[in-house]
Amino acid sequence: MRPEIAKFKTAILTISDRGSRGERQDLSGPALNERLAEDGQFQVVLEKIVSDEPAEIEAALIQWSDQQAVDLILTTGGTGFSPRDLAPEATSAVIERPAPGFAEAMRAESLKITPHAMISRAVSGIRKSTLIINFPGSPKAARECLGFILPALPHALLKLAGDPSDCGS
Repeated sequence: MRPEIAKFKTAILTISDRGSRGERQDLSGPALNERLAEDGQFQVVLEKIVSDEPAEIEAALIQWSDQQAVDLILTTGGTGFSPRDLAPEATSAVIERPAPGFAEAMRAESLKITPHAMISRAVSGIRKSTLIINFPGSPKAARECLGFILPALPHALLKLAGDPSDCGS
């Protein structure tokens, strides 16, 4: 079990064709990083931008969870209906156990803000001892969605790391 004072090792994977080619600056990854820094319990140790290619997404998720042993991976982008939005499929291909509550909570809370939340196909799950969560590509939506689930993340990550304490205590 990890000491509770240690920060959770976190990685942020931005999924964007144009961002990966340098055609635009993607702001959703920095928005997630900024929000995590405000919380103070997370240390972003890896950040990367990849194209909307499932093989690239899967490779980053596998390397970060299996070799870098990060506690948490947040992906941003590629969760909508566009033909190139394949983050949920790539994430589903690498997770070993689904953890749907995070994506469900983000959609439920986002629906209170916009009906467009129902087109989110974001998924969340566990690979090894890493929690992986898909976020929208909009900086505003990514930041809002992180705010919705942030209260539950430390407890979830401690449980994933083997914390034996009762959940109700």
